Amino acid sequence: MKIKQFEYEPLSHFSYAIISDGKMALVDPERNPIQYYKYAEENNAKIVAVFETHPHADFVSSHLQIHNETGAKLYCSEKTGADYPHVSFDDGDEVKMGNTTFRAINTPGHSPDSVTIVATEENKTALFTGDTLFVGDVGRPDLREKAGHMKAKREELAKMMYDTIQNKFTDLPDIAYVYPAHGAGSLCGKGMSEDASSSTLGNERIGNWAFKKQTEEQFVNHLLDSQPFIPHYFGYNVDVNKNGAKNLRTALGGISFKVNVEKVENGALIIDIRDEEDFKKNHLPGSINIMATSDTSKFETWLGSIVRPVEKFHLVVDSIENAEKILHRTAKIGYEANVKTVFTLGSASFEKSAAFNLEDFKKNTEKYTIVDIRNESEVSEEKFFDKAIAIPLHQLREKADEIPTDKPIVVHCAGGYRSAAGSSILEKELKIEKVYDLSDDVEDFK
Repeated sequence: MKIKQFEYEPLSHFSYAIISDGKMALVDPERNPIQYYKYAEENNAKIVAVFETHPHADFVSSHLQIHNETGAKLYCSEKTGADYPHVSFDDGDEVKMGNTTFRAINTPGHSPDSVTIVATEENKTALFTGDTLFVGDVGRPDLREKAGHMKAKREELAKMMYDTIQNKFTDLPDIAYVYPAHGAGSLCGKGMSEDASSSTLGNERIGNWAFKKQTEEQFVNHLLDSQPFIPHYFGYNVDVNKNGAKNLRTALGGISFKVNVEKVENGALIIDIRDEEDFKKNHLPGSINIMATSDTSKFETWLGSIVRPVEKFHLVVDSIENAEKILHRTAKIGYEANVKTVFTLGSASFEKSAAFNLEDFKKNTEKYTIVDIRNESEVSEEKFFDKAIAIPLHQLREKADEIPTDKPIVVHCAGGYRSAAGSSILEKELKIEKVYDLSDDVEDFK
């Protein structure tokens, strides 16, 4: 049994390929299947199975495309209510592939339909735990109150997770490898290890808080406390994955690329992915600056947190040669269906953001309205300005009218990435010039 872990860093997502005797199975594959096809080619293996641990909320899976292109069978819990061709995979079900046996354990808690895939070959055991068991944590239980075939309140799921951790892994050995679907940085949990992408069950029994001796009430209270915010796109992705996503190449094929655009239709939503400095120098009026300037930026998360799944938008890129790349990133969360066009700006002068006088701000902070767009948990841990108005970035478009406009506005986050988006949102929503981005100068005030 040969196991390969694939990582998509912006979403802290792990997927897996397992090879045995010339056959290959996948667990929780991401939207673009090409890397799995390449790995199969390199190992002279045939993809015969895809296991979905649950319908994911934070990314779109390619399971249906892989089925259509390779003939691989798709396995998921019957509780998923999947609308794609699949084989039910629940407690007691087994699949043999080469010399490896895959067995299902129903492990509800993150979702009602979560399963853990137990792969065994000779003396080796591997657990593909999805969003149930992470390294150092367990999955959040609050994502299925309004989405999915099976819905459950967070308190109910937290109790299910307690039962799962207490009872579902009991008969498995300490030496079993633990391969989760996410690592630190994912919004599917709150306390994952930043040092490891996999573990053993023995290490988790020792170091993971969820395995500590505690009452159900203590467990539930800890699990429900201070979970991260829920982006707009999470429920949408659960439904996309339940149905099975469109073929990626087909989905991207109808989107137009344009160069040197000088105007768009009135009222259009425009997402400008360029660096904040380029954006501030010249951008189309009403644009929102969600930067995708590095391969590790959290572009997907913030696109799906700021823009709702029902909204259509245009994408502004720095160069048309990057258009395809940014579309692939947009498709990671299924938002390619929302893109009207991808374009570069022409040479015309459009709109520029107001220049910020940092020294005046340092001397006269009382003359400014300060808006803190960090998450609630961040603000509760530490405030940088006593009188700042706290509105998390994912709520800023909806709550912008709560911000007074009698003073210049300064927007800050923790490091500068989010404040570029936040200041552009307030420029758009409040229609005033004096909106400033504190950017990475926030470090001077910590």
